[in-house]
Amino acid sequence: MISNRKTAIIVGVLFILAAVTSIIGLLLYDPILNDPDYLTTGFEHKNQVVLGALFELILVCSAIGTSIMLYPLLRKQNESIALGYVCFRFLEAVIITVGIVSVLSLLTLSQEFVETAAPNASSFQTSGTLLTAVHDWTFMLGPNFMLGVNTMMCSYLLYKSKLVPRFISVMGLTGATLIFIAALLEMFGVILQLSTWGAILAIPVALYEMTLAVWLIVKGFNLSAFASESATTKTIMQTAVNLS
Repeated sequence: MISNRKTAIIVGVLFILAAVTSIIGLLLYDPILNDPDYLTTGFEHKNQVVLGALFELILVCSAIGTSIMLYPLLRKQNESIALGYVCFRFLEAVIITVGIVSVLSLLTLSQEFVETAAPNASSFQTSGTLLTAVHDWTFMLGPNFMLGVNTMMCSYLLYKSKLVPRFISVMGLTGATLIFIAALLEMFGVILQLSTWGAILAIPVALYEMTLAVWLIVKGFNLSAFASESATTKTIMQTAVNLS
């Protein structure tokens, strides 16, 4: 049971770390993603942008870490869905990493623009627009679309196993559905990626992750669920022995 307690704390810390680093990373990207004169200001804030990329790399590691730590527990309920959760969490992390590469490439483009004696502004602008678009699409597909899929899987298994209170699992199922809907609406241009409706639809999944994280750190997993699993396993083994 001690190992389960440690696992709960690690998972909770990783969820919080992922949330915090994602916000900090996005804020640090501001000079190169949101400034109209980003080709100049991007390189001027080089260290800030690189630091933002570093925070997002921590986000990637934290996201993958949550799935790895939860997998041994979730697979006891349904190994296929648990493996799917790990795979989609990895895929989310890969897409985020592509977004990081696009930002760093944009930073290199900014450096070339500043250091070139007579830059062709239109060609630089075209390249910058493409790299910014790559980041925007990865931001939508990773933290929105894939997050909705893997959160749905994780929440379902938590609900089925009763490892955490049912209200937390229901929050996860609700948040996953809403963030998935937000991703679809953004893909078809119904709402903007960074908009009031986008934020409203993203709040439930954020609340779920923070509630789950705090619960795991403070309370841990439901030990009675483990006891129930052990009792069921013993009963099945005993039945098999009797039949043999």
